[in-house]
Amino acid sequence: MTFNAQPSLAGELVDARPLRPADLAELHRAAADPLIWEQHPDRDRHRAENFRRFFRDALASGGALTVRDAATGEVIGSSRYHGYDPRRREVEIGWTFLTRSRWGGTCNGELKRLMLRHAFGAVDSVVFLVAPGNLRSRRAVERIGAALDGERRDGTGQPSLLYRLTAADWADPMPGKARQ
Repeated sequence: MTFNAQPSLAGELVDARPLRPADLAELHRAAADPLIWEQHPDRDRHRAENFRRFFRDALASGGALTVRDAATGEVIGSSRYHGYDPRRREVEIGWTFLTRSRWGGTCNGELKRLMLRHAFGAVDSVVFLVAPGNLRSRRAVERIGAALDGERRDGTGQPSLLYRLTAADWADPMPGKARQ
């Protein structure tokens, strides 16, 4: 079974589709708030030059998604699948950010449910790599049921906490609600 790392996913609050080069300006507007990045290892990602580098890497990854408000179509953030390992039946979900107006768990929770539902159609385990000081992200992955499972270096070589969620441990709280 192959894993589609850039699906189109639709929920009631958010939808996600493959990242495109034309998304740069809208996505940077969503990411331009310095407070989004205050707990992130790259605290200056809101700056245009740093964001362009992040955006190029996201495009090259082949797994990045643009996240939009389902009602208005406004670009509100991004997320990514990474490191699909068919032998281990594992994929990473990460690089997620949302505008502060969408903080509080509802939009992020739905986005993660959509992404998990898609991932668990092809893998048994999803991992999340989180910088140790990023308490917001740690709480967010814990809220969806991921458990701390050690440490691993992320794609940039930075030490990260590894959280894992298995298909056996995940109960989709909204079965049948998403459209792909």
